[in-house]
Amino acid sequence: MEFPPHKNLNHARPPWLSGGEIFFITINCAVRGKNTLAKSDIAEPLFDGMKVYQGQQKWWIHLALLMPDHLHMLVSFSPRVIMAKTVFDWKQYQARILKINWQDNFFDHRIRSQELLMEKYEYIRMNPVRWELVTKTADWPYVWPK
Repeated sequence: MEFPPHKNLNHARPPWLSGGEIFFITINCAVRGKNTLAKSDIAEPLFDGMKVYQGQQKWWIHLALLMPDHLHMLVSFSPRVIMAKTVFDWKQYQARILKINWQDNFFDHRIRSQELLMEKYEYIRMNPVRWELVTKTADWPYVWPK
């Protein structure tokens, strides 16, 4: 399946935000349709890298789910970091260590209500079911936190 080239996305946080907002983020692998991420030898170090950034208080991951060729996160960023740089640095490190070829950019959407948060949470959890990789969400192992 061919995907159109991505336009340059502006990931700047509006200056009136105080920090702690939750973002829905999607990061794609450069090669779509191939299982790059949904395997234990890749998933475990990816989640470990997420935990390191969380321990460094760069972000707080509410939910992360790996699909074969992309990942979704519900994540808050520390007000002291720049979201685009934080995601870029994490992707760059993972690419170097795990040899993952990521697409250049990522998609983000700021969550503006509890209703939208629940909608995105459900969307992320149901993704493996929609892709017919499992029959129920509890069977998908590539999710953190469990």
